[in-house]
Formats: sequence, C-alpha cells, structure tokens
Amino acid sequence: MEATGRGLFPNKPTLPAGPRKRGPLLPTAPPPPSPSSLPLDSLLLHLTAAPAPAPVPRRSHPTPTPTQSFLSPAAQALVLAVSSHPLPTLPSFLASRRDELLRSDIPSLLKALELSGHWEWALALLRWAGAEGAVDAAALEMVFRALGREGQHDAVCDLLDEMPLPPGSRLDVRAYTTVLHALSRAGRYERALELFAELRRQGVAPTLVTYNVVLDVYGRMGRSWPRIVALLEEMRAAGVEPDDFTASTVIAACCRDGLVDEAVAFFEDLKARGHTPCVVTYNALLQVFGKAGNYTEALRVLKEMEESGCQPDAVTYNELAGTYARAGFYEEAAKCLDTMTGKGLLPNTFTYNTVMAAYGNVGKVEEALALFRRMKKSGCVPNVNTYNFILGMLGKKSRFDEMLEMLAEMSRSGCTPNRVTWNTMLAVCGKRGMEDYVTRVLKGMKSCGVELCRDTYNTLIAAYGRCGSRTNAFKMYNEMTSAGFAPCLTTYNALLNVLSRQGDWSTAQSIISKIRTKGFKPNEQSYSLLLQCYAKGGNIAGIDAIEKEIYGGAVFPSWVILRTLVIANFKCRRLEGIEKAFEEIKARGYKPDLVIFNSMLSMYAKNGLYSKATEIFDSIRQSGLTPDLITYNSLMDMYAKCSESWEAEKILNQLKSSEVKPDVVSYNTVINGFCKQGLIREAQRILSEMIADGMAPCVVTYHTMVGGYASLDMFSEAREVISYMIQHNLKPMELTYRRVVDSYCKAKRFEEARDFLSVVSVTDPNFDKKLLRTLADRIEDAQFGR
Repeated sequence: MEATGRGLFPNKPTLPAGPRKRGPLLPTAPPPPSPSSLPLDSLLLHLTAAPAPAPVPRRSHPTPTPTQSFLSPAAQALVLAVSSHPLPTLPSFLASRRDELLRSDIPSLLKALELSGHWEWALALLRWAGAEGAVDAAALEMVFRALGREGQHDAVCDLLDEMPLPPGSRLDVRAYTTVLHALSRAGRYERALELFAELRRQGVAPTLVTYNVVLDVYGRMGRSWPRIVALLEEMRAAGVEPDDFTASTVIAACCRDGLVDEAVAFFEDLKARGHTPCVVTYNALLQVFGKAGNYTEALRVLKEMEESGCQPDAVTYNELAGTYARAGFYEEAAKCLDTMTGKGLLPNTFTYNTVMAAYGNVGKVEEALALFRRMKKSGCVPNVNTYNFILGMLGKKSRFDEMLEMLAEMSRSGCTPNRVTWNTMLAVCGKRGMEDYVTRVLKGMKSCGVELCRDTYNTLIAAYGRCGSRTNAFKMYNEMTSAGFAPCLTTYNALLNVLSRQGDWSTAQSIISKIRTKGFKPNEQSYSLLLQCYAKGGNIAGIDAIEKEIYGGAVFPSWVILRTLVIANFKCRRLEGIEKAFEEIKARGYKPDLVIFNSMLSMYAKNGLYSKATEIFDSIRQSGLTPDLITYNSLMDMYAKCSESWEAEKILNQLKSSEVKPDVVSYNTVINGFCKQGLIREAQRILSEMIADGMAPCVVTYHTMVGGYASLDMFSEAREVISYMIQHNLKPMELTYRRVVDSYCKAKRFEEARDFLSVVSVTDPNFDKKLLRTLADRIEDAQFGR
C-alpha cells in the first residue's frame, strides 16, 4: 500500500467549498450553453430592422408611344393618348374613351403599346377590354408574350386565372409556351400540365421550346422520370429532336432526384444518336456526380469535356469546386479560383460562396473569412447567399458578436435578409439545442410577414430534431403537408435526422421505404442518417446490411457515407468494420478528416493496439491536420490503459501550455491511469493540480479516486471522498458504491461493508432501498459463496 495516512489523502488539497460548474464528461458532448450566450434579441432586431427592398420605379409619366406604321392615324392618336396617361388613373381614362376603343382593333393597340415597352399599359387595357367583353385569343396572345418577355411570370399566371379563353378559341403555340414557362417559374406545376394537355387536345403542335418547358416542369416537380422518358419518346415520334437545352434540362432533373445512372444512360444515348454535348450539358452532368459525392466521375467528365474540344467555362469550375467541397477536398476547391483566373475566367459570387463553404465544412472559419475579404477586395459583391453562409458558419462556432457585425454590414450594403437568412437563424438555434429560441425566431418570421415555404419547414423539422423535440419536429411535418407543400427528399432526410438522435431505426426504415415509394432515391445523406440510427440503436445487423450494399456496389461509397460508416462502427466498437471502412476511404483517394482519424485512434487505443494508434497519430500530422483535444485525450487514454501514465501526464502538461487546453476528461484520464497502477499519490497530485488550475472535478473524478483508494484497501479515504460527494450534491453512482463494497469483500471485511451500507443509506438521500438490497445481496454472495 502506497499511502496509509488518514484523511482524504496525506497531502490533502483544498477541495472546492461547494458545487461548482462541472465540465463535460465526454469531449463530444459539451454542456449545453446558457441561453444568455446567444444574443437573440439583438439578432432579431437586426433582422426585423433590415432595409426593405427598394421599390421598382414605375413610369407614371412615360414617354409617348412612337408612330407605328400598321396603325391608322386615329389609332395612332389613341395609342399616344393611352401611353401618355398615368397608370393610376388610366382605368377612368379608358372608360371615358369607351366607344372609340371598342370600335378599334384591340390587338393592334396592344401590340403598339408592347413594342414601345409599355407592357403595364397594355395589361391595363386588356383588363379593361376583358371587363367589356372585348377580348379575344389574339389580344391575350399579345399580352402573354409581352409579359413573358418582361419576365412577369406572376402577372401571366394572374391573367390566366382572371381571363380564361373564350369558348371555342385557342392560343397560338408561342403564347401557350409563354404561359407554361410562367406557370413553371411560379411553381404551379399541375396547372402547367393541365394546360399542356389542353394544348394537345386542341391540336396545337408543341415546338421544341414547348417540350423543353414541359420537361423543365417535370424536373422541378420531381419524381417524374417515367413521364420525362415518355415525353422524350413523344418528341422524337413527332420529329422534334432534342437540343442542348433539352439535354441539360433532363440531366438537371436527374440531379434533383439523385438519378445518377439514369443521367449517365441519357447522356450516352444522346451521344450515340449523334448529338455533340455542349458546355451546358457537360456542366449539368458534372453537377449530377458532384451532388452524389462522386468526385472521380466528375473529374472523368471534365477530362472528356476537354478532350472533345469543349472549353470549360466559369460554371464548370463552380461545379468542380462544389464537387471537391462535398468530398472534403477544401484545398482543391480553393485551387479552382486560381485555375479560373489563369484561364482568364473571373470567379463570381457563386464561386467564392462554394469555396467558402468548403472551408466552413471542415471548420476552417478563418480561411473562409479571409476568402470573404478577398472576395470584396477583388470587386466581387457578396449577395444574400454569401451573408447567409457566413452567418451560419459563425453561428456554429458561437461567434455571436461577429454575427451581429455581419448583419450590420449586410444592412449597410443594402442586402436585405431573405427567408434563407431566417432559416439560418432557425438552424443556429436548433444546433445549440435551444427549442424556445427556435420558436421565438419562428414567431419573428411570421410577425415580419415572411411566408413559410417548404425549405423553412424542412429547417424547422431539423432544428426541433436537434433540440430533441420529436413531437415538434413531426408537428412541423404535419403543418407542412397541411399547407399544401409536398415533402421532398430533404424533408425525409430531416425526419431521418430526428430519428437518428433517438436511435429509432425501425421508424427510420419506414421513412426510407416511403422515400422509394414516393419516387425518390435515397442519397448519401439518407444512408448516412440511417447508419447513425443503427449505431445509436445498437442495430449491428442494420449496419451490416448497408455495408453489403456499399461494398457490393448497390450504394455508391461517397466520402460522406464512408465517413459515417467509420463513426457508426466506432460507436458500436466494431474493429473489423471500422478498419474496412477506413481502408476503403484511402483506396478511393479520399482524405480522412480529423473526426475519422480520432475515431480510428480511439478504437485502436481501446483495443490495446498501441502501435496502430501511434501510426494514426503520426498520419494526422502528415495529413496537415492539427490534432484537437479529442485526439490528445484519446492518446492519453491509450497511455493510461497500457500503464504508461507518466506519458499521459506529459501530454497533459503540454496541453496546459498550448492553445488546446485540457478539459475535465484530460485530468480524469491521467488520474484514472495512476489509480489503476496503484500510484495513488500521483493521482492525488493530479487532482490537486486540477483544482489549482481552476478545473472543477466532476462525479467521474471523485468516483475514480474512490476506486483508487478502495483498490488499495484505503477505505477511510474512500468513505471520506463519498461523504464529500454527498455533502456537495455530486450524487455517487451505483458503480461507486459497488467498487467500495467489492473491495471490502475482497479483503474479507464483510461487517465493515455492511456498516458502510448502513451509513450511506442514511446520509445519501438518493440511496434507495432497491440499491441497498442489491449491494447487501452482493456482500452475502461474497461471504457465503452463493
């Protein structure tokens, strides 16, 4: 026995006088921040006080319409009078010239107004004529085309609702196509398809542009691949050959639904039919592979593109940067900026946003902010998406003062917060587990008149899920469907995220089934979340099933999926599984991030594979990554487990003088190592240093000391520590009491064990009768060999 002195330990340190705020038990589960750390009121003030969008100037006194040769002098005078009149009082003016207008050729008047850019006056005249029953298909065609050229999609849709076609009449194909395009842009997909069916019933032959617009409608709707294939067959049967826009539209539709194989098959079929892909088509295919996380195929497409003589453009490099970002290659994504400038292409806002996201994804906030400054210095103006990303990134790191500064800069630059900005605030609150704050931000959105869209509902589902509120998450899902929004793949993934936090793999499997029955294909995020469900719920068979799909080729092994596979196997302590996933990551040329390396290091340390653990630690530095606290804690744990606690202490001392400060786990690990080696004085010394360094011991710390004392038969010291824990509401665990009882029994001091139970059953208010019976039976079994 190393120490025999009475008291808590011979050189007794001054213990904290009362309960102190304790650090986290595990590095991966930090204590929830206090709500006051997030200045929500200030953030909401900035959002609600943001400048309103500048109103679009209206021409109250426009330039008169120039003379048109197809008009009679009287009609020219009438058009001049109409176009010279202010819009607000135009209806009364038209009423005053009623007879003259009704005798005129309304379509010709509308054409003259449209040719001179007076589309608002043309629309006003059409509505007046409609009220007078003087509108025919020709008049509607004229205004539809005018509104389409002006991009007034909402006005086209409103006009279609206001003025249905007169019975027996029909529009020409150009007008129909304009209306179809407007309905598509307004998200009224079913109405667009109804109109397309009406067009064909009336015998109007769709043009290539018409077909392309309808293909775009199907793509935006999602889950429409069979209908896209049928429409392509109809086009070819009608002698209408697909063009570059057709190709990019179909491939973009595949991208939205994650239909990688279908996109490749369509692309190869196009080439087999003699079609030469253009840069837009190649870019669309790049996006398909990039979104799927398959950067090797994306690079193959780029190579084919260049070899075919098709020069990459700015969009190409934007897609390439996004592909690298999704695969975790932030350095390669950043190099795209230099490659673009070297080829005479100017990086745009989208490029900078993509590369900043690549930095943000791996936690390199300073690099992202430096790129943000470089972006502004180069003259590239940040847009609302840029600010939204920066705000979200700062929110994840709890850098709230900088968030306020960024919102102020956003306001000064005249960039108005949009729905995504509010969604970002919802996500920040959800990330920090602040359910009440999520609800407050939602109320703030509604009070500012921000309409909830499908993306907002998806964000709310995810935010409430992060807060652990499954009830509110599914409530948002029900509200979303009741509001008429169809769930998309993002919605189902948000629900999977909720379930993954609870390990409810059974419900998660039903969500995956629903994804498939609704016509979607689970993507890498879907599989990643399902793996997390299995790991949390301890469903090894489920992990095995997904592994077979991945290694068998049914599921593409993207970086995201393999990374999750490493983490899932780590959580389930499956050495063979984690090693196989790690080798697959390296074999495919992916770069492991710090989370992957830390998982491997901890797994090897826990399994006593110390040489392999050391190799992983060396690999971290060789990869250019900086070890974090989790890395060092795992390394200390390895040394402690192999009875090299002095080496663990060396790392602890190095941490004290570095930027990576030790936490309570760091100290506990070293204390535990010394206790297991029977070096109780060294454990006492580390505990004294811990308290002197301002690190409050936690329940695990004292539990470890109790075990150390008990293993050396220092029962008075062990009991004194337990007494201290009870007095300061540190709640000894059942395991704490069991270790003392077992040590008494091992020393055959059974009566003292019973006396110990008698004392703590009175002094510890949390010590229940069930635990007393369990421990008493344990003593009886040890004494009488039962």
